[in-house]
Amino acid sequence: MYTELALYIDGKWHNGGGRKGEDVINPATEKPLAHLPHASKADLDEALEAAKRGFVLWRATSAYDRCKIMHKAADLMRERHDAIAKVMVQEQGKVYAEARVEVMTSADIIDWYAEEGRRSYGRIVPGRIKGTRQLVIQEPVGVVAAFTPWNFPVLTPARKVGGALAAGCSLILKASEETPGACVDMVRCFADAGLPAGVLNLVFGVPAEVSEHLLSKEAVRKISFTGSIPVGKHLAALAAKGMKRTTMELGGHSPVVVFADADPEKAADTIAAFKYRNAGQVCISPTRFYVQEDSYKKFLARFTEYAKGVKLGDGLEKGITMGPLANSRRVDAMESIMADVKQRGGKVATGGKRPSNQGFFYEPTVVTDVPDDSKIMTQEPFGPIAPIVTFKTFDEVVERANSLEYGLAAYAFTSSNATAAAIGDQLQSGMVGVNSVMISTPETPFGGVKESGYGSEGGVEGLSAYLATKFISQG
Repeated sequence: MYTELALYIDGKWHNGGGRKGEDVINPATEKPLAHLPHASKADLDEALEAAKRGFVLWRATSAYDRCKIMHKAADLMRERHDAIAKVMVQEQGKVYAEARVEVMTSADIIDWYAEEGRRSYGRIVPGRIKGTRQLVIQEPVGVVAAFTPWNFPVLTPARKVGGALAAGCSLILKASEETPGACVDMVRCFADAGLPAGVLNLVFGVPAEVSEHLLSKEAVRKISFTGSIPVGKHLAALAAKGMKRTTMELGGHSPVVVFADADPEKAADTIAAFKYRNAGQVCISPTRFYVQEDSYKKFLARFTEYAKGVKLGDGLEKGITMGPLANSRRVDAMESIMADVKQRGGKVATGGKRPSNQGFFYEPTVVTDVPDDSKIMTQEPFGPIAPIVTFKTFDEVVERANSLEYGLAAYAFTSSNATAAAIGDQLQSGMVGVNSVMISTPETPFGGVKESGYGSEGGVEGLSAYLATKFISQG
């Protein structure tokens, strides 16, 4: 059921050949699925040369023809969604239903970018002198180096590949070594759709070695990274040496504000399901819950009831609603957070431990009475632990919600239009959901502020990230 792993360079698949590599582990069983080859420096240089040739070819290809190839790749992803989703479950751990939605949404992203690439319009600016024509045009920025994490093995690459290809760029994609199979299968869809050799290249390796090698090359003109804040800062510093454009989608620690005028049980149902999606390993996952005092007991009871009803297990089994964490590091992080919760006087409403020693499973957890300076309230948990605390006033909760350097996503629940408008204005986040968790679609911008990064993926902003503006004044 698992896919054959390989590098994809200049239109060819490469495996073995004496390359170093690593095993890919199933987080539900802790057993190896396959061996992943790492790209050597020679492989990276070959990918770079291929991307340079691919850029010359692809930028000269009409937006209409680029669109046709991208649509065909998206159609192939839909045709193969079942196989790709099952590969994703095995290597990443999320349940099949979530993996299937991810693949289908990724195809929608490719389709949207394909169409938007045909609408990359310039404009004419009236000249001040008679006979002067002033043109503003958009051109592809060049070769792109894209780096993606393990929590969404298809969707995150799709955002970067879709934007780059629609703009006319070529790219070298370094996907996660822990979840390579689903991305390999996605790239196969582009290869089978007729994407010219060199336009899209896929490599794996030691992340620091790959990134430093690629970012040192003058031909790479754009960096797109999704991952942790420390790594994002490091890559941004490397990119600055060559004045390379960057898009940084970094970590988050999303506050949830539930006002007393909201229906607490309806709010709990909505946000709890979103919290435990992908075992909480989502950068926009709700992670700090502030509930106004009058609604606290009802919200806590309903949220805890939901958490207790989550069924843990292998994501390919029927009836399972949450799979394992993706790796042992996340289990260690959860145990560290819970040790701090208990040390700081916090209470455990449900969960709080590993259910067994096999697999990287961790119980859906709800904790209360934790201080604002505890680990769970200040560090991105990236796991299934939900801290729920109270607040009294609007101004108080705004200050607490905005107190961290994270600024990716935030959520609020209220029945008042005035409060909805006010909290939407006051929360310092790149994305805010008010009475909704739908903050990520192909046609809307996705990105953060403060230390959660800069630049956007999705929407017209996501396409613009791969375009350079040129002004032509013609007399």
